[in-house]
Amino acid sequence: MAARIQPFFFFAIVVLAAGGIPKGYDEGGFSASVTLSSFKQDYNLIKANWKHDPTGLANRTANITSFGVLGAAFGALIAFFCNDKLGRLWSFRCSILVWASGLLMQVFSSGIFGFLLFSRIWSGLGAGALTVVSPLFLSEIAPAKTRGMTVSIYMVMLLSFLSLGFFVNYGANLHLSSTRMQYRLVQSIPLIPVGLAFIGSFFMPDSPRWLASKGRHTESVAALARLRGMGVNDPELLAEHAGVEMDSASIAEMKNASLKSTAVEVLTSPTLRSRFLLALAMQTISQWTGGNGITYYISDIFQYAGITGSNTSLITSGAYGLVKLLFTMIFAWGLIDMIGRRRCFMAGLSLQCATHIYMAVYFGAIPDTNESASNAAVASVFVYAIGWSIGLCTIPYIYGTELFPTKVRSLCYAVVMAAHWFFQFAVVRVTPLMLASLDKWGAYTFWACISFSAPARLWERLLSRVALAS
Repeated sequence: MAARIQPFFFFAIVVLAAGGIPKGYDEGGFSASVTLSSFKQDYNLIKANWKHDPTGLANRTANITSFGVLGAAFGALIAFFCNDKLGRLWSFRCSILVWASGLLMQVFSSGIFGFLLFSRIWSGLGAGALTVVSPLFLSEIAPAKTRGMTVSIYMVMLLSFLSLGFFVNYGANLHLSSTRMQYRLVQSIPLIPVGLAFIGSFFMPDSPRWLASKGRHTESVAALARLRGMGVNDPELLAEHAGVEMDSASIAEMKNASLKSTAVEVLTSPTLRSRFLLALAMQTISQWTGGNGITYYISDIFQYAGITGSNTSLITSGAYGLVKLLFTMIFAWGLIDMIGRRRCFMAGLSLQCATHIYMAVYFGAIPDTNESASNAAVASVFVYAIGWSIGLCTIPYIYGTELFPTKVRSLCYAVVMAAHWFFQFAVVRVTPLMLASLDKWGAYTFWACISFSAPARLWERLLSRVALAS
């Protein structure tokens, strides 16, 4: 269909995919900025000040990094109520405003530790809401046959800014003096593209499906026509909108149903329950096999593996982000459909398990002076990035938006994303403590055990049995 490549449709995709920037830049840009000397001085993260209490330093660092993730968990839950009350478009805008206001408070916390933690939670509320609103909005404006690819653009945007964040920190560390302005500039970067997306949202319509669910059928047809670049009387457009109209009855039913009755329906229906548990299980595995805990502390991990110097560590971390971006694009935009999502999922999990085993052996049994083993450890981190990208990075998002019928999609996806954030908070919070108290090899042993013991047969059976909702 020619409408799929219409300029306005592409514009709408870019605007909505920008909702992934806050999460991506937080994992790359903010997490790396914590290692800048200017930030360390302002928030008392200098190792020399904690030489008698390394666990205390790990706790302080973990709180700074993880509190944004904690706020995001609650933001994902709040998004459920906003999505259907305010509509997809205003939920998107409000989420950006909450995130941006929190980020500005964070940037100007000026060494006040308590205020920094509050601002991290506040900005996290908006970032977490965007992880629900943006993929859901994208899935509702995309043609059915390209829905998976369209939603994956959100992840590509997220990973692009994750990688960019490391390079921005590298440039700041190299060219800017170690003052507050250094980390303020680094942390403020995402305000520019997300601000442009906020402005761009005023030039696009709301979701045709949501408009139809509110009985605004004329606006729904007009919105779909604008997205497809067709006239409102075009037969092809009207045929597509007929499917939207069929869904509107389910959406209206959802609107009239209570939260309790919707939840009961999900839990009592064998099909819906299986789909919900599958989506929840994938998010659980994606985090407790290392997940974002490794990404948030990747600069430190590279230094543990033998990379010397903060600049070298940052540039290597940027390359790590690019590897994740490249393989996510390759698999999300072609190979997932060719190879199959189940196979990608299992192959990615197997690669992660293998790299965790090697890293555990490297940290636990191989001397630091072994240069070949050190180089292999660095390479192993990149292999881990490939495994993560082809499996647990994109597939949970695609399944999360496609598995559920319209009438329960908003509730199920919000709960699944809230679980994602709560698990991510737990992993990000404990990772520095694990690396400090378990001598690094213990942390990798734990992740390897989770990867290995994840019930592969169960996931294969579930993935093969659950039919995707169209």
